[in-house]
Amino acid sequence: MSTRPPGFGDAAPTGVPRCWLVTADGCLSATVRALWSGEGGAASGRPMDWRVFDNGRAVLEQFFLDPPDLLLVSATLPDMSGVSLIQLVKGENVYRQVATLLCLDAPGVAGVEWSSIDADDFMVLPTQAAPPTEGDVACAPLPPPLATELRARVDLALTRAGRALDASPLTKLPGNTSIIKYIQGLIDRRVDFALAYADLDNFKAFNDKYGFSRGDEVLMLTARLIATTAREVRGQPAFVGHVGGDDYVFVTPVDEAEDACRRVVGAFDAIVPGFYDAEDRERGAIVAHDRQGQVRSFPLMAVSIAVVCNRPGAGLSLAHYGEASYRASQVKKLAKDRTGSCYVFDRRQT
Repeated sequence: MSTRPPGFGDAAPTGVPRCWLVTADGCLSATVRALWSGEGGAASGRPMDWRVFDNGRAVLEQFFLDPPDLLLVSATLPDMSGVSLIQLVKGENVYRQVATLLCLDAPGVAGVEWSSIDADDFMVLPTQAAPPTEGDVACAPLPPPLATELRARVDLALTRAGRALDASPLTKLPGNTSIIKYIQGLIDRRVDFALAYADLDNFKAFNDKYGFSRGDEVLMLTARLIATTAREVRGQPAFVGHVGGDDYVFVTPVDEAEDACRRVVGAFDAIVPGFYDAEDRERGAIVAHDRQGQVRSFPLMAVSIAVVCNRPGAGLSLAHYGEASYRASQVKKLAKDRTGSCYVFDRRQT
């Protein structure tokens, strides 16, 4: 189970980095508490909102619902290794922007295959390193140089993650740079995949009438339901990106693409009517002025999905990301000509 140490990140102000410490080591927990809560005058640097978990399973139960900005993980946990936890988290492309640090002792460094794990940094700590006692465990104080280094590494990991992150500020999904890099990587490795572009119809009319706040709620909902669907697809780690505005992309295995699109469409159509007022919902449309100032009726929002496949083994390869994007834009025109939510495959590839 997780615990929040007394006076340790309670009621953190908006914008303060959210950090999770994952350890069963009371000494490490006491160390981090002292460094960031101000016990003994030890706190310095920018404030951080810390939460402590004593096992990996508890982290996984909550991580995918509300991910933190950083994970500080002990190499050894009661139910799994710290490396395994980091790999499970980072294996989901949707959450690769979360900074991760691995804490281990000096002998443990040589036993880690650093080229094959997704930790962003590591920190070597003595076996027992913390301020005076934690429960019944006598903990040696952390030497000042190591305390300074730990604070600096955590701060640097957060700064580095923010600098590299091109994610949408609203949905936190990877943005254009990450999307292009990921898709081009699949093409270069000659991997079979389906690339789906999702676009919301009549979103502008909704946003104009109901305001940006409710519009943002729709964008967040769309991001969550696409990400949830992608994570449940078999065959490869999830990738979902937010191109911008009401445009999204997601990647699935070719043979899972149609089922994934069907589920996204079904979930969207089931939930979105609830965002409208009763009168508009019963009418099935918004009555508003269009861009030319004419009064017209706008149907309830729908999602249009265009799907392009890469299948090198079948002789149907995409040359580069630009081709994938162009093909998808052409197919999306067909999808948006239809009424209601739908998905359309690029049949030129079949």
